[in-house]
Amino acid sequence: MADEAQNKADCERIFKRFDANGDGKISLAELGNALKELGSSSQDEVKRRMAEIDLDGDGFISLEELFEFQRANPDLMKIVVKKL
Repeated sequence: MADEAQNKADCERIFKRFDANGDGKISLAELGNALKELGSSSQDEVKRRMAEIDLDGDGFISLEELFEFQRANPDLMKIVVKKL
């Protein structure tokens, strides 16, 4: 249970960091900037990640969608947390 709470806190911290304008959603541009900061600058990679995480296809990543991605990819999210 403690791991779940820590994972959720980490995810919220990542979300706030990536949501540069604070509107409660991560846009393609914000995701691109975040991934560039983490060492990925490929536009194809950004588009692929957006399609993978944006479950409802609205063009934005919500906090809930990021939680779902974290649950499905815990090791990847741990790497992101370490880099931030």
